Amino acid sequence: MELLSETKMMPGQVLARGVCRHLASHGFAVIEEFVPDRGLRVDVMALGPKGELWVVECKSSRADFTSDAKWQGYLDWCDRYFWAVDAAFPTELLPDGTGLILADGYDAEILRMAPEDKLAAPRRAKLTRKFAAHAARRLQALRDPEAGLSGWG
Repeated sequence: MELLSETKMMPGQVLARGVCRHLASHGFAVIEEFVPDRGLRVDVMALGPKGELWVVECKSSRADFTSDAKWQGYLDWCDRYFWAVDAAFPTELLPDGTGLILADGYDAEILRMAPEDKLAAPRRAKLTRKFAAHAARRLQALRDPEAGLSGWG
């Protein structure tokens, strides 16, 4: 199986890779490009060891950040919300009351912990099931790409 090199990845994907590596090293299961609800697609959804759900949006530039008009819609789908940026990003643009992760293609560091806003139990249960099904489908699509399962979300 061939993994994407940084030269084949978009800048936001490079940041997401570092974020995923960091969170996985702390016991989180991670999925990139996860759809929690119709019309939403988060860069990274992380399921923590205690069942917590975090959303991380990766922003590679000022233009990438200012063009994102739907990020507030993600707040209803996580316990904590973070921005992931590289060292050159102007962090003063990022809204207060959100977390901040400094990332590159290899690792990341949480600079500012996001405030916790716990999900309601029914939404958490629904999201956790969707997360598990999504992860299982992605794994199966990797193991058997000819089966045509990649369109399952």
